[in-house]
Amino acid sequence: MGVPLTTENPVVPLEVVATFSGPMPAGVALSRAGRIFVNFPQWDEQAAATVTELRDGHCEPYPDRRWNSPVTDDDPHGFVSAQSLVVDAADRLWILDSGSPMFRPVVTGGPKLVCVDLTDDTVAQTIVLGPDVAPPTAYLGDVRIDLRRGTGGLAFVTDATDKGPNAIVVVDLVTGAAWRRLEGHPSTRAEGPRTFRPVVEGRPFVERPVDGPARPVTVGADGLAISPDGSRLYYCPLASRRLYSVSVDALADPALDDAAVAATVVDEGDKGSGAAGLETDHLGRVYLTAYEHDAVLRRRTDGEYETIAHDPRLLWPDAMSVSSDGYLYVTANQLHRQARFQLGQDLRRKPYALFRLPIDGRPAG
Repeated sequence: MGVPLTTENPVVPLEVVATFSGPMPAGVALSRAGRIFVNFPQWDEQAAATVTELRDGHCEPYPDRRWNSPVTDDDPHGFVSAQSLVVDAADRLWILDSGSPMFRPVVTGGPKLVCVDLTDDTVAQTIVLGPDVAPPTAYLGDVRIDLRRGTGGLAFVTDATDKGPNAIVVVDLVTGAAWRRLEGHPSTRAEGPRTFRPVVEGRPFVERPVDGPARPVTVGADGLAISPDGSRLYYCPLASRRLYSVSVDALADPALDDAAVAATVVDEGDKGSGAAGLETDHLGRVYLTAYEHDAVLRRRTDGEYETIAHDPRLLWPDAMSVSSDGYLYVTANQLHRQARFQLGQDLRRKPYALFRLPIDGRPAG
């Protein structure tokens, strides 16, 4: 068990778990036994494997090389560009494939959820997300699983696209049926520059093309986390400092209309920073990766925030995962230093890193 944090000394040193000298990492997930999985989306560098397991400091293709060698962008049996990972309460790994390598338009077969049985490392289920929930403009950003819902659980997925309406996608893990919720709702949309002007490393975080004016970042609903009792789903647009939650009961009921679902949305207030990732622990606290401050924040159950990690190496903290032995794992990938945000100059300095810090919490589910 990690050393508990205290209010007298809430910020603890980060421990380097692994470094990466190739493409940028994004997601991380910990199994109950402590196995570590890391994914590398096919963004501006071609990853040899988009889903990996960290073994003895090395990233090995997971579950095998074939799944990491898609034939085409619509290959339902290959990871086209894995965006997020999560381990469910049954200790199975779920992989969200955005189906959008290099941010290309998605085609059916690419966007999907893949479940891997960690007892034998075989794919147990694949759910292809059709164009009704993953249209060509979609960019699927994060995923959370709740096995308490329905006959075999539900998945919740954010559509973080900056090319169309944002939404939360709900997926029935038994039937594969899926539906979009809060599409275009203010809580899932990016805020405009009149209300949100992010600053990272002292510079405005905007797209800076070489041949045109700067443009605001317009990535919508991205990070996700479920409350321990399964009643609320927390989410936040990437381009916003606000945190929102919505009733899981409402999301889970396909018979409700959009207005009824929207009526359950709660604006949880200003979280003090733009956030790329969210996570919860068994005590009901929400963790946020604060990319404007090289920090990880924690929202207590009384609604107050505390900084639990602050380090100049936390350059664009991205995804998080809580381990069974009381650690919070977090990736840092320098996303804001990519050429698209720096007048065509790639300012990233490898290696990227996976860190961990001790917390007095365990996985929420």
